[in-house]
Amino acid sequence: MSDKQIAGVDAPAAQPRVDVFEDATGITIVADLPGASTDTLELKVEGRNLLLEAAVATALPGDLESVYAEVRVPRYRHAFELSRELDTERIDAALKDGVLRLRIPKVAQAQPRRIAIQQG
Repeated sequence: MSDKQIAGVDAPAAQPRVDVFEDATGITIVADLPGASTDTLELKVEGRNLLLEAAVATALPGDLESVYAEVRVPRYRHAFELSRELDTERIDAALKDGVLRLRIPKVAQAQPRRIAIQQG
């Protein structure tokens, strides 16, 4: 999906609110994307960069007209620079109720491991 398919090349983009959590085995990114769907969401990894883009679709029923809207831009866009400790080949992504959850595990060499100690 190109920028033109998302919302037009010159369309303004909002940076979604995100939370990033890290544990011993990787990071979890949680992004608020109200109005986005799996059809309009695009995730790309180029080198160490992760790009998140999504078109916003706010359909109103019938002949209703919006009086107030929290989201006034046609798309979201957020870029992240990822650590070399993260395994970008094993990213898991899920979108539910306008919340995107990404899990990016650490490469095996960066994860803590227990070393067995031999007796004697």
